[in-house]
Amino acid sequence: MKAMPMPIRNRYAEMHPEIAEWRRDIHTHPELLFELPRTAAKVADLLRQFGCDEVVEGIGRTGVVGLIKGQSTSSGRVIGLRADMDALPIHEITGLDYASQTPGMMHACGHDGHTAMLLGAAKYLSETRNFDGTAVVVFQPAEEGGAGGLEMCRDGLMERFGIEEIYAMHNSPGLPVGQFAIRPGALLASSDEFEIVVTGKGGHAADPHEAIDTTLVGAQILLSLQTIVSRNVNPLKRVVVTVGTFVTDSMACNIIAHQVRLQGTVRTLDSEFREIAETRIREIAQGTAAALGASAEIIWRPGYPVTMNTPQNTVYAAEVAKSIAGDVDDNVDPIMPAEDFSYMLEERPGAYIFLGNGDSAACHHPAYNFNDEAIPFGSSWYSGMIEARMPIRAN
Repeated sequence: MKAMPMPIRNRYAEMHPEIAEWRRDIHTHPELLFELPRTAAKVADLLRQFGCDEVVEGIGRTGVVGLIKGQSTSSGRVIGLRADMDALPIHEITGLDYASQTPGMMHACGHDGHTAMLLGAAKYLSETRNFDGTAVVVFQPAEEGGAGGLEMCRDGLMERFGIEEIYAMHNSPGLPVGQFAIRPGALLASSDEFEIVVTGKGGHAADPHEAIDTTLVGAQILLSLQTIVSRNVNPLKRVVVTVGTFVTDSMACNIIAHQVRLQGTVRTLDSEFREIAETRIREIAQGTAAALGASAEIIWRPGYPVTMNTPQNTVYAAEVAKSIAGDVDDNVDPIMPAEDFSYMLEERPGAYIFLGNGDSAACHHPAYNFNDEAIPFGSSWYSGMIEARMPIRAN
């Protein structure tokens, strides 16, 4: 008979005030990227207080890993759970009494909530140990643009701790609190960045014939880049090419700029289109510039890969979510933001799931706040994955 997880929200209801307090403390003291001395120390200290069998700091520079052994380890199974710890360089405008005390930094994506929920699960698992195997709780730095997940993998996360499967969660504004959503395969997009530097010949606006107008060249390149999606990509596939900045080297209205700089991003749910997009951006930029007498230098910065849920592990994750919340959307539409848990999923099978944050501001908005009412659901899912994937077998 297949072992099924049981809802454990009653226990987390008892723990709720404590977990929320951890979350709000982390929220008040945000830290960026790999510079997480306070956050990482708090996580490590709490894991030791819970009685984790081993706590290791400094994985992936500032990541923290805790090991919790079950009542039995005869199965030899090892399952990983991951949460991200870093904040964003955004000035908070929530007005909360526990708002960020660091100007220009805030937890605008809910990583404070993810960390607190996994800490809650770690405490529960340390108390109950109702599983056969080893749970590995992974607290990751630098998800917001620093590829902390990649750094932890390069530091031997999977091999050192023997992780066989790994799971993670992200809050979802707009999805009702307590509801889960997931899908097999591509869930979040890859994210690459590019920079195009167009060089022409500066001059006076009154004498355009004596200059090479880089503003005009840059504008033509910008427009032509949109043909990548409309003419080089299967219309049934998802690719986004966006130019976010367009800057000339002159701020005068009567000057033709000598140089123009464009910066943008490419996002796709199909890895094959990352290479196609890079090739076409280079061809379009250089060809357009050459045709108009200018030159173009292209700088390509590879980013996070597609977050690809392993199909069977997606089923496992959805089953645990259903045991907690009832109905689960197990074929939610993929979205185009990127996530560096993708690197961990490239190394091990696993799944990434969304948890409702209710009617909140969007992630990365200065008015965003993680909804503490989601805590019992998220902590239940984290620990439920351990109990479901490593059940204690009856003799």
